[in-house]
Amino acid sequence: MALFNARVTVTLKNGVLDPQGKAIEGSLSALGIAGVEQVRQGKVFEISLNADTKKAAIESLNFMCEKLLSNTVIEDYCVEIVA
Repeated sequence: MALFNARVTVTLKNGVLDPQGKAIEGSLSALGIAGVEQVRQGKVFEISLNADTKKAAIESLNFMCEKLLSNTVIEDYCVEIVA
């Protein structure tokens, strides 16, 4: 077995209303920060796990996302193995 460090990024799907992103967008504007067209918020999970192979680690991470870490009806997720 090997230890794999992973990053899972979960974001709202395009077209899903993002009130927190809109609030951040408005706050940036109120701070005088110009040029921000759109803000979409999300969440990031950093996970260390033991697996036999990189493929097995990714499969396990995808399972975690499908079952717990994301709401696949309204959210997308991206899994990556990091250094």
